[in-house]
Amino acid sequence: MRVEGGPLSRKTDRRRVLIGVALGAAALATPAIALSRARLRLGYLHVVAVDGQILTGLDRGSFDREGIDFDLVEFGTGLEVVEAMAAGKLDVLSAGAVISSLLPRGGYTAFLVNDIEIATAQLWVRPDKGVRTFADLRGKRIATTRMSTAHIFLDRALRANGLSLADVEIVNNNMSAAVSAFIAGEVPAVALWVPFNIAVRQQVPGAVKLVDASAYYPQSAVIGGWVAREDYFGANRDVFARIIRGWADANDHMLRNGTAAAEMLQKQHYPQASVADIEGALAAQKMFSSREWKRLYADGTVAKWLQQVSDFFATEATIAAATPATQYFDPTLYLATI
Repeated sequence: MRVEGGPLSRKTDRRRVLIGVALGAAALATPAIALSRARLRLGYLHVVAVDGQILTGLDRGSFDREGIDFDLVEFGTGLEVVEAMAAGKLDVLSAGAVISSLLPRGGYTAFLVNDIEIATAQLWVRPDKGVRTFADLRGKRIATTRMSTAHIFLDRALRANGLSLADVEIVNNNMSAAVSAFIAGEVPAVALWVPFNIAVRQQVPGAVKLVDASAYYPQSAVIGGWVAREDYFGANRDVFARIIRGWADANDHMLRNGTAAAEMLQKQHYPQASVADIEGALAAQKMFSSREWKRLYADGTVAKWLQQVSDFFATEATIAAATPATQYFDPTLYLATI
């Protein structure tokens, strides 16, 4: 099976695509693999919680050994990647909590979870702009990206401290612009996700991290993962089983070799960060081994976590007749594959 697709994002990493082509050409020398190779257009966000397993798997050859080639399409926000999927421009996507805004609309299947974003979302404030506590946030402008992990986290953080989204003014933008506005002093607060905290820490020494998402775990667990169109997933379960196996190899390698995995990610894909920054990003997400995930898939825990986030989006985006997580999340292929 081969799905053709051209560049869909200004941020497509040409080097990675060329590497994928080279690997595919090399694999053609092996008849057993050449007969079953599949190429898919994969949309993703360039944050460790989303692309850690993807990039590690590509570097290790985990997906290549399964006969899987990806045309990688990088997006700046989760909303952009789900819109591309809805427009039929992608075959599969990997993103954060934003997948729970797409899935309830029907016609899509979530089949693989990357991690729990325990402390990836953070709320930073500027005392020099008059904000030191949650009480100081009332009526203030907070920069963030709507319909994202950071937006969900901000809602929960405010409610836990006697406020609501209605008590503040949300300045919506992609995360790069939101952080830039905070650094420039245009807004006194920003709800972000790692690794954007690095720029804040470096450029605004007086900024204070008021809270991160770990304060609300596990009651408010936020997870992201992989999504495909329901019909496409159903017609190509063998291909998605191979994606799951490639992902599992990369995931378990990262758990067994945390420092080495962080060093490789920093060297090959996050040169603007330090190894310590990547290790910090990995520590901010809770990863399980591929076998440990089986229990969480089988006992309904993953579906429960997805539903929590979908409930937020159903309210914010007013999704009528929302499909429940027990229907849009299909754990059966993962349970049969791992």
